[in-house]
Amino acid sequence: MADVTSLESRLDRIESRFAIEDLCMRYCIACDDRDTALLAGCFTPDVSIVASNGSMNAQGRDAVMAMYDQLFRVRGPGFHWSHDRTITIDRENPDRATGHILAHAETCPAGRVSIAGIRYSDRYERHDGTWYFASRVLDFVYYMPLRDYLDRFPKRERVLTPDGWAEADFPEGAASWSQWHEAESG
Repeated sequence: MADVTSLESRLDRIESRFAIEDLCMRYCIACDDRDTALLAGCFTPDVSIVASNGSMNAQGRDAVMAMYDQLFRVRGPGFHWSHDRTITIDRENPDRATGHILAHAETCPAGRVSIAGIRYSDRYERHDGTWYFASRVLDFVYYMPLRDYLDRFPKRERVLTPDGWAEADFPEGAASWSQWHEAESG
């Protein structure tokens, strides 16, 4: 196990956290600006990007970039921003970390102004001093045209996919949500 108490180790974890936060910001900027070189530079060669609802699923940098190319062709302008985050540096291997990022996005798929609430579950890896996404799992609390927000947000089916309305991944999909509701109704 790495010596996580040394000043050098503690400083490395702090610097790593800032570098991972910058990585998350570069991802948002790359998506909004359609900067494919910047976006590709955010990923390990064997990266995995998956949306729990099945709308995204690609393994490997080339497949991931092809997937984003297709998404960019239908999304129109967008604005992604990340909010709160947890980042945990692996105590056994300080070149690995995990995190949860809460985010929002404004996009225009097929010309419809849409909004999304997203929770990313990430794995990060550091190679040659640079942090990358090794995997991202996207869970949606909602993704819908703005005009549907007031009506759809209270409903479980609040993620619009090409196949129609789908159930949100969270919070209803969280075990704690179900346990709380079962205790309240019991």
